[in-house]
Amino acid sequence: MDLRKLKTLIDLVSESNISELEITEAEGKVRIVKAAAAAMVAAPMAAQPPPAAPLVMGASGAAAAAPAAVAPEAAAPAEPAGQVIKSPMVGTFYRAASPGSKAFADVGDEIKTGQPVCIIEAMKIMNEIEADCTGKILRILCENGQAVEFGQPLFIVE
Repeated sequence: MDLRKLKTLIDLVSESNISELEITEAEGKVRIVKAAAAAMVAAPMAAQPPPAAPLVMGASGAAAAAPAAVAPEAAAPAEPAGQVIKSPMVGTFYRAASPGSKAFADVGDEIKTGQPVCIIEAMKIMNEIEADCTGKILRILCENGQAVEFGQPLFIVE
């Protein structure tokens, strides 16, 4: 497989929502895997697409993406008291639908299950995040425009 074709495949994987691509041809086998989402969130870049994973040639001549180096986590903070609404995806956290509009939920607001509490932008798609519990918002754990990870606590509800 020539280098131009390989570069095109890498670009396609990095710009799409697929995480892995494997192609077998007469010349050999190519496998491209995206780097872990956590590595992309470590340094928030709103306007730039994530970099393609570097390739490593295996013994059989197959290309495979090198695994992302992830630093060991420091001592994780204790889980806050109360019910926690967590992020269902990796993306950018927004408290309101647009910069000038009212926030979906503020500290002290009563919320119900299924009520939108924020938006997480992932791959240029705005995803409304709904409350999975009923109660009063005690704390908002993320700043507007902050990058969030899957499972990251967003709100604490009493």
